[in-house]
Amino acid sequence: MPSKDQGIGAAILAGCILGIIIYFLLVFDVFGENVALWVLKLTAFIAVGGILGIGAWIGWTMATTPPPKPIEDIEKELEEESTEEKSEESKEEETKSEGEAEK
Repeated sequence: MPSKDQGIGAAILAGCILGIIIYFLLVFDVFGENVALWVLKLTAFIAVGGILGIGAWIGWTMATTPPPKPIEDIEKELEEESTEEKSEESKEEETKSEGEAEK
């Protein structure tokens, strides 16, 4: 028994093959020259519009996204965190050693 994904894949395959056949008939003047011209114009418009739309989306994303922190700032923050961790560890060791000395 085929899985659900295989059924969807078969439907997509059949739909695409049918689309290719219909597109062929429309472009190669089966229904008249005016139809073929309009189909080609529409196809070109969708292709160019899609590419330009993606470019516009990339530009909008770049224009509205804040710039990342410089690497130097990130390195300074990491160094500060590591020195804080080391100072906390040394304080903990001192408290342990003081507690043991009192015993």
